[in-house]
Amino acid sequence: MSGTAGPAIELRELRKTYRKKGEVVTAVDGLDLVVARGEVFGLLGPNGAGKTTTVEICEGLTEPDSGLARVLGREWRRGVDDEIRARIGVCLQETKFHEKATVRETLALFAAFFDRGRRVDEVLDLVSLREKASARQASLSGGQRQRLAVATALLGAPELLFLDEPTTGLDPQSRRQLWEVVRSVRAGDGTVLLTTHYMDEAQQLCDRVAIVDQGRVIALDTPRALIRSLGGEHCVEIDVDDFAGRVGRDDLRRLPGVVGVELSSTRAVLVLPHVESSLPGAVEALLRARGLVDHRFAVRPASLEDVFLHHTGRQLAEQEKP
Repeated sequence: MSGTAGPAIELRELRKTYRKKGEVVTAVDGLDLVVARGEVFGLLGPNGAGKTTTVEICEGLTEPDSGLARVLGREWRRGVDDEIRARIGVCLQETKFHEKATVRETLALFAAFFDRGRRVDEVLDLVSLREKASARQASLSGGQRQRLAVATALLGAPELLFLDEPTTGLDPQSRRQLWEVVRSVRAGDGTVLLTTHYMDEAQQLCDRVAIVDQGRVIALDTPRALIRSLGGEHCVEIDVDDFAGRVGRDDLRRLPGVVGVELSSTRAVLVLPHVESSLPGAVEALLRARGLVDHRFAVRPASLEDVFLHHTGRQLAEQEKP
């Protein structure tokens, strides 16, 4: 994945703060990151973790307070800005197009900004919108609009593509259509920096991922390696109304095959290399002995969600609540 020309993105000690309602808010807090050329790299984390600010600095849209941000071997500054922009593609969290323009007209307008790049018809095929080429913006679904936004970012045949939460709010079919677009970019030796809070998306698409929380990278590796770092590849979830101190970590660690435990007031997540056949009975006996009769027990593969929980003590879903 890495090439002789150096990394696609290099960030060192990156910092950015904002003033919000009279208070200083730290969005990026000494972040270090290197993205190799030719890989799909995921920035994962909850809303407000600093993902979008980091990407906007890389895109040249936001200036950092301090630190190094090098993109395709160059730093953003007067005189080289246009050179970098000609080599990257950007898809923001939300893109607005002229409602009365057709898909083809929109792409033709954006294509006119590039001295070189892909033909409109080629990009229509890449994002599976050829049959909608004559459709006006107002008639497109949310998924089609998002694929059009990605299409505009692909017109310049970018070496580096930024996708900021590209599938948020989309239905499962639209999400998977965009996944195929990302895979096609990678197959063409392009580099993709993808931000998402969908852990399944990162597992499907990314060569490596960095989990970001409170403006810092708290874990970085391949999805597989991060999951293996938990000590097991299977998880058992136990949900109750309230553990209320009746069951502790040590109690759960003594169950058959358990190598890791994450415990909150209403949920326990047990990590296991292999699910022991005696485990369900042992869990049932423990809970009943402690007066916890009403509970839910589920077995599933370990995921990046569990990695986030392990490193932060919080579930990602908790962070998404308003």
